[in-house]
Amino acid sequence: MAKPAKKSARHPAKKKVTAARSKRRGTVQFLQKPTCTSCRNARSYMEDLGFGLESRNLDTERLSVAELDALIGTRDHREFLNTRNDLYRAKNMKQNPPSRAEALRLMAATPNLIRRPVIIAGEKILLGFNPEAIDEL
Repeated sequence: MAKPAKKSARHPAKKKVTAARSKRRGTVQFLQKPTCTSCRNARSYMEDLGFGLESRNLDTERLSVAELDALIGTRDHREFLNTRNDLYRAKNMKQNPPSRAEALRLMAATPNLIRRPVIIAGEKILLGFNPEAIDEL
C-alpha cells in the first residue's frame, strides 16, 4: 500500500510561492481593525511577503481630524470613505459626497467609515486589500 502524499507534495506551487515571498521587505504602517476581513487578509498576505507591520487598531487608537487631514494630503478624500459602511449608505454619500471637512469629522468620529486597511509605505498609501499593489511595494 502506497503512503499518502505529504501536503507539500500535493501543492508544490504553493510551496514555491511561499519561498519566493519569504524575502524580507521593509516595515510599513498598517492601520486596521482586527475584526475586518480585508485587514486580516492583507495582514496575512503582507506577513507572508516578509513585511514588518507597525499596526494601529483604529477602534482603540482613533485617528484625529488633523491626522486624517495629513494622511489624505492632496488626495481625494472620497477615496478614503468605506462604501460598505452603514453611515455611508444612510447619508447617500455616493450621490451626495460630504465636503472634505465633513468627511474628516465623520471619519474621526466613526472609524468604520474609513476604508481599510490603510497601508502607508513612505509616500505611498494603499487602501483596502489589493495584492497586486502590495506586491509592488
